[in-house]
Formats: sequence, C-alpha cells, structure tokens
Amino acid sequence: MKNKLFNIMVIMFIALYSIQAQSDVTFKTICKKQVSVGEQFQVSYELNGDGKDFRTPNFTNFEVIGGPFSSTSSSVQIINGSVTKTNTQTYSFHLRAIKEGNFTMPQASITVDKKRITSEPCEINVVASSNGNTYRSGNDNVNNSSQTTSSSKEIFMEAIPSKRKAYIGEQIMLTYRLFYNIPISQLSVSKAPSYSGFWTKDITDNNGTLQQSSVMKDGRQYNVATIQEIVLFPQKSGTLTIDPLDITCLAQIRQQRNRSQTYDPFEDFFGDVFGTTYTNVKKDIKSQPITIEVMPLPTANKPQSFKGAVGQFTFTSKIDKNELKVNEAFTLTLTVSGKGNIELLELPKPTFPPDFEVYDPKITSSIKDNALGISGSKKAEYIVIPRVSGDFTLNEIEFSYFNTSLERYETLKSEAQHIKVNKGDGNSSNNIVYTPGQADIKYLGNDIRHINDSNNNKLTITGVTFYMSTTYIIILCMMLAIFLIALVIFKRKVQFNKDQGLARNKQATKVAKKRLTNAYNFLKINNQNSFYEELSQALWGYISDKLNIVRSQLSMETVKEMMLSKNVSEDIVNEFIELLNNCEFARFAPGDPNKKMDDLYQKGIELITKSEKLLK
Repeated sequence: MKNKLFNIMVIMFIALYSIQAQSDVTFKTICKKQVSVGEQFQVSYELNGDGKDFRTPNFTNFEVIGGPFSSTSSSVQIINGSVTKTNTQTYSFHLRAIKEGNFTMPQASITVDKKRITSEPCEINVVASSNGNTYRSGNDNVNNSSQTTSSSKEIFMEAIPSKRKAYIGEQIMLTYRLFYNIPISQLSVSKAPSYSGFWTKDITDNNGTLQQSSVMKDGRQYNVATIQEIVLFPQKSGTLTIDPLDITCLAQIRQQRNRSQTYDPFEDFFGDVFGTTYTNVKKDIKSQPITIEVMPLPTANKPQSFKGAVGQFTFTSKIDKNELKVNEAFTLTLTVSGKGNIELLELPKPTFPPDFEVYDPKITSSIKDNALGISGSKKAEYIVIPRVSGDFTLNEIEFSYFNTSLERYETLKSEAQHIKVNKGDGNSSNNIVYTPGQADIKYLGNDIRHINDSNNNKLTITGVTFYMSTTYIIILCMMLAIFLIALVIFKRKVQFNKDQGLARNKQATKVAKKRLTNAYNFLKINNQNSFYEELSQALWGYISDKLNIVRSQLSMETVKEMMLSKNVSEDIVNEFIELLNNCEFARFAPGDPNKKMDDLYQKGIELITKSEKLLK
C-alpha cells in the first residue's frame, strides 16, 4: 500500500511539472532609475517563460564589470483544481556609469518557442557623482528576487602623506593603504600618478605579498594592507598636486536571495535553494588627490658652501697617514651621513697644494629606506700623491645643509690636516724640496749645467737639411689634413651635444641594454626588489630618452600619446603600457616569483627590440 501511494505521488509531481501554463511570455528589463557617475549597479533581464540562445546587449554608454550571471526559478500554483506552472529566467549584469545623461538601457534578445523576442526598454538617468574619491558599490537591484549587499565603506583606499607642508628637497613619506572587510583578489594598478614636480623613490617592501593587519576605523573593523610606500622630494616651490592612484581588484560581493511569494514544492522537496550566494565583481578604487605646499629655501644667511643638501646630516674628514715619503700615496676620505636625499647629495671638494697629484674620487653610497624615509651615508675617497717633500697643511673643509627640523642653515667644518712629506731615496725627483712661503724651488746637486755663451764656436750646416724638403712638405700637408678632419669631427660633435634630445635618442638603447643586463644579474640571484627596480628603470629610461620626455613628466598617458604619434602600432603601445604596470606590481601577484621575473625580462627585451625598429 505504501509503495503504491509513493508511486502515485511521484506521478503527480511529474504531471504537475509537465503542465504548461497558458499565459503570455514577458521579457522585462529591471534597473535603477537613477545612478551617479562612477557608481556600480545591476541590470537584470527577466524572462517569464522558457527561452534559449540569450544574446548579450551592447552596453555602449556603460562599463561592464561582470556578467551575465544567469539564474532560473520555478513556481507552481493550484487554484480551484487548476494547476499553473511558471518558469523565470534571469540574466544579470554588473555595470558602472561612466558619463552623465539620460540613456535607454540596451535591449537583449532571446528565443522562445522558435521565435526571437526582445526585452522591454528601460530608461536610466546618470547624474554627477557626489563622491569623487571612492566609487560606491552600486550593486542595488529593484528585483525582489535577489539583493546584493555591498557599500562604499566595505573597500576603499587612502593616500597618507607624512606632511602636507615642506621645503624644497625635504623628504615626504606617502603611503597608500587599502581598507577592506570583504574578500578581494587579483589586485592590480590601472593608473599610477606621475608625481610631477617631485623626485621619487619607491621603498615598498612586501616580499611579493601584502602585509595585512586589523584596525578599527569609523566604528568598523577593517583589514588594512599597504599597497605602496613612496618617498617624495619636492624639486620646485608652490602648491603641487599628486593625482590619485587607481587600482582594480575582484571583490566577493554577497547576494541574499528572498523566498518567492509563490510556493514551489520542489524547493522544499530538494532542499532550501535560497540563502546567501557570492558574486565576484570587478571594483575600481582610487585614492584621494593630495596637495603639498612646497616652500622655497630661505635666501637669508645662506652660506656659500651650500650645495642644496636638505635634511639632518653629520660630516667627517680624515686621512689614513700624516707622515710619508715623496711619491707615496695617502687617502683623504670625506663622509656625509644622516637623513635626507643621500643619492642627490653633492659632497664638498677639497683643495690640495699644487705639487700634489690627485686622482678622481671614488664615490660610494650606503642607502637605507624604511617607513621613516631614506637615510644613510655618502663617501668620497681621494688618492693623493705628494711629488715634493716638506710640511703641508690641508685646510678645513666646509659642508653646509638646510636643517628642516630647526629651519635654518648649518655649516659643519672638518679639522685642518697636517702632513709631513720626507725625501725619498735614489730618485732625482726626490731632491726637490718644497719650503712653505718660498717663491722658487731649489735644486740640489749638479744636475743643472750653465750654458756656454762664448762666441768661439760657429755653427755650420752640413749634409741635407730636413726643413722645406719633400718629406717635410708631405708631413706638413698630412698634418693640415688631419687638423681639418679633426675640426670637422669636433664641430659635428659640438652640434650633436647641443641637440640633447638627439643624443639621448642615440644612447637610449645602449643605456637600456645596460639596465637589462643588471636586471638579469639580479634575476639569477633571485633578488626580486632590485630586479624590478632595474627593469622598471630600463623601460622608463628607454622611453624617456627615445621620445625625449622629461622624467618628471613621464606618465602612462604621455607615453601612450607620444608612441602613437610616432606611428607605433596600438598593439605594441598597449603591450608596453601593460608591461610597465606588470613590472610595478608583479611582486603583489600570486604565483612563482622566478617565472614572473623571467617572463617580464623576456617581454621587456622583446618590446624594446620592437620599439627600436619603429622609433628610429
């Protein structure tokens, strides 16, 4: 009896779902009536029936973030013994408004019973954005069947400068931090600021992964990750504005489906298909623009020895020996240490006695960077060889800088150095004695002979003379020809040097190859930070020299515009822009770091080779 009853129930369910409702098929477009520029929202195409071959509309006035996301629901109604079954198919898109105006949402089409139908039109009004810093999530849906829960406060980015008022040359720490409390992935930079008017250094140190922490902000719990840390050094006075940093990511947005008004027995039979679902939505996030007031350095009390150093420094000068012999070498070492732009620091130049042979200094720098900025030391080592004996004094050396903490110039002086040079052994040059204050040099011994000025000796010409001979004239003509050739070459070189743009263009490939060689060396030892810095400098330096763009004016937009104006194909331009972005943020991406580095290196060589053929 029970088996018979079960079979009857199964047959009843099959019969109920085989009944086709006699109702008109509708294909509706569901969207918000008003959104703002930059806002993300959802549009749905809902079919009240069974359809196939859905064709996606062309959203020309909107940016497609994700979709289509399809879903199907069914319901059965029994009224006075009459059974009605309804199937509903929904195709949803996540869009973002990109410009103001009144628009008609494009119509989609689908095939129902071998007949193609189009969706009903839907009007939408796009107004100006009231928030220019962070886009709202905008995944609102007027359809009662589902609702996306996300807001602008779930993910946003802040640019945090260490100071908003600084002197020329004073370092400023700029940190970009991402706040979020929803799952995110595939983080990448879509547009980086140009930092016009600043000398910059990226000191981001995340070893390829984002370091996260938890903070409370505005009464909400957030995960926070440092995206970038940039040290800025203003190069000109005035009000300088740093454009926003734009990034994109995939955010996991929660969608809560509501139970239908009509009852569907199969939903309870097979389980509750309602509840929470998640959708990956592309999010565009930008930081707020930053304004920095840069003050000029004061002109009052500026010392003559000031060469532009700004920060807090110490200065030392020392020699490795105070007593030596003629033709022996000693080393003078000048060292500046402290906090500031060590790389651009100009060391003072000492003066030496005229009889000292001085070699060009060896300049070395030791740079440290962290969350507090750039610090370290810069050292110059002079190899000096006295050629005469005597007692000498190296005068004190001055180093001046502008102290940003005290807002005044400070001058540091080294102590005077006394050197005693003794005579050498067995060398005629060692018999020269230098006496301080004496006008002439006194020679000892018999190495100078007086000229015989008597008139007893008469000079006569014997043999063939060289002057005005054939050989003499040939040599003279050859010398004149060599002089003229050298003069032409010299003039061409002067003209070439005057055209700095041409000079940079000719040297661009050579400099880029040198940078790529350095990047390859770092690739072999798996030094990621140095590899990315060298590869980035090779790409930016090549395009700057090749297109004659000032480094401070380099940006993705100017590079793209200039390359297109040089008739470079758009595919190569887009590949170059993509490589620059990947190089800057490859360390954030998951995966094998060695493979990423090798792929970027090979891609850099390929693009520079292609660009070289087109930018001659």
